[in-house]
Amino acid sequence: MNRLLPTSLSVLLSFLFILFLNACTSRANEGEPATSAAIAAAPGIPADVHVVAPGAVKQLIEIAGTLAANQEVSISSELTKKVVSVPVKEGHRVAKGALLFQLDDADLQAQMERLRQQEKLAALNEARLKDLIAHDAASQQDYDQASTNLAVLKAEIRQLETTIDKTRIRAPFSGKIGIIRTYPGALVSPNAPLTTIVDDAQVKVEFSVPEKYANLVNPGTHQLFSVEGDSTQFNATVISKESFVDHATRTLLVRAIAVNPNGKLVTGQSAHLAIALHTTNDALQIPSQSLMPSSQGYAVFLLKNGKAQATPVVVGQRDAESVQITKGIGAGDTVIVSNQLRLSPGADVRVVNVK
Repeated sequence: MNRLLPTSLSVLLSFLFILFLNACTSRANEGEPATSAAIAAAPGIPADVHVVAPGAVKQLIEIAGTLAANQEVSISSELTKKVVSVPVKEGHRVAKGALLFQLDDADLQAQMERLRQQEKLAALNEARLKDLIAHDAASQQDYDQASTNLAVLKAEIRQLETTIDKTRIRAPFSGKIGIIRTYPGALVSPNAPLTTIVDDAQVKVEFSVPEKYANLVNPGTHQLFSVEGDSTQFNATVISKESFVDHATRTLLVRAIAVNPNGKLVTGQSAHLAIALHTTNDALQIPSQSLMPSSQGYAVFLLKNGKAQATPVVVGQRDAESVQITKGIGAGDTVIVSNQLRLSPGADVRVVNVK
């Protein structure tokens, strides 16, 4: 009996200590918000809602285009000559007038020297006869012949100078050199491509729009575009339109121009354009996730007097985050944007967040 007393006393003390802890915990929790269990027990299905308000919406169409250089030419020779030097390197940028290829002009220089000497003699003969004519010591016919010979030689020299200048192939404009296809010692012929030069400080963006939009994309308007592998949005300004609609595709060719920062845009790349056709300033938009497809079209749940109301709608312009509603809702309506799968017409709804 005496041995059991200490054990009973220990149990009693433990029980009293547990009651003390529970009391402390209850006091510590006084004044805290309602627990999640209490929230879950509140009436209605929890959902986020969006209050519809009018705003500006641009009507867009997605169109593929192509980038073209502002200027691009294939460099070739006008003469059949041997290449002496190529003072330019592939991929380098050159200024207008820079020497690209030097052709052999030794034979032409020899011809030039011969003509220069003949010109000197013809000039002396013309001057002498002119003096004799002044003293009536020579006939006018002899002087005219000498003057004509001098003029012909001068014309031949100018012609030869032009030919010699063609042996020095220069850059027609500032730009970037492409692949070089000939080297010193090679014999080149007329029209054989030697290299290309591209002016890509600006690039042209060429695209075709359906004929019904032909009068909506006009010179001076700005269009955004992107290219493959780059999320950057570039800005292009429309500069011209074709004068006719292509009868095969029923589209109108449009050309815009864009600056090319750091040469990021490459000629020939495909461009993805979002063509802004016109802007609606009082459009009604809702979050895309609130839209529910059905066999009859689309519908949304509206919150009316705390209950869900299924409403069919007609959609317009849309993007990744929002969709324009052209019929079915009005400004000030409250659209349910979450938990739609748990809703049914007439179900009680408890608003969690208002967007």
